[in-house]
Amino acid sequence: MSETQANTYKIIGVVAVIGLLIWALTGLELTGFQPTTWILTKAMISGLFHPDWAYVYIPEGEDLLRSLLETLSISYLGNFVSAIVCLPFAFWAAANMSKYRAVSGTGKLFLSIVRTIPEIIMALIFIKAVGPNAYAGVMALGLHSVGMLGKLYAEAIENMDMGPTEAMTAVGANFWQRMSFAVIPQVIPDFISYTLYRFEINVRSATLLGVIGAGGIGTPLIFALNARQWPRVGIILIGIIVTVSIIDYISGTLRKRIV
Repeated sequence: MSETQANTYKIIGVVAVIGLLIWALTGLELTGFQPTTWILTKAMISGLFHPDWAYVYIPEGEDLLRSLLETLSISYLGNFVSAIVCLPFAFWAAANMSKYRAVSGTGKLFLSIVRTIPEIIMALIFIKAVGPNAYAGVMALGLHSVGMLGKLYAEAIENMDMGPTEAMTAVGANFWQRMSFAVIPQVIPDFISYTLYRFEINVRSATLLGVIGAGGIGTPLIFALNARQWPRVGIILIGIIVTVSIIDYISGTLRKRIV
């Protein structure tokens, strides 16, 4: 491809992007602001910058620390369940674990179907089954994470060195011996790293699931928003930011040492 053709394609791409933006913006209808918009905005900003510190810990009732602990518990349990359950599906989907491509293909298809269903949809389904509580959040995160972790685990299995496995096969080792001494030791570091990474994501997801009643910090957050208790919203957001930042830092540090 010549330089002139490359420049032409770039110009066409830029024009296409600008055209799409203009087309999308022209479809938006701005009907104006409500009369109380600026009053609510001022109250919200004032509340967010003056958080309700008394809500951090309330000995006799629900508070920020208890809600954050419940969120972390939901994330941890969902992550733990999915890390165990997805193992057979990961080996099923790994292309180098089967002689037939159709076998690994069906495994990949199954994991794709599971992870295409959003956590919030799964949570709504489980809320109908077990009620609006933390159990629904755990099951929703656990099931959705099976699809995500299964895919990552399968990729780790496919990328491992097959030399040790072939050597053990040559000396007459059976399937379980090959798994125990050639496969598992290679993929365990990647499995742990992916599990920690998924835990970071689950902490954020658990916050969102609480908004629809699946337990965690999202439940008091949506109550505070509906009641327009902006100081409480501010302290809850601070708690979420601090918790997620600490989890990200610890998880990132551990993953660097493992891998």
